[in-house]
Amino acid sequence: MIRVTRINHSPLILNSDLIEHMETTPDTVISLTNGQKYVVLEAAEDIVEKVVDFRRRLHSEIKLS
Repeated sequence: MIRVTRINHSPLILNSDLIEHMETTPDTVISLTNGQKYVVLEAAEDIVEKVVDFRRRLHSEIKLS
C-alpha cells in the first residue's frame, strides 16, 4: 500500500498492486485494473519510487522471517 494525495488534498492509501498505468496530463492520473481512476498531486516518478520502496520493505521483511 502507498500513500498519495488526491487533487482535492485528501489523503488516499492505494493498493499499488492494482495500478495498471499512470498518465501525466499535467496532473497525474492513476488507472487501476478495476477501472477506477484517481487524480493525485504526486508526480508519476514519485509514485513509482513509493511503489519500489514499498516492495523493498516487503521483500526485506520476508528475508528476515
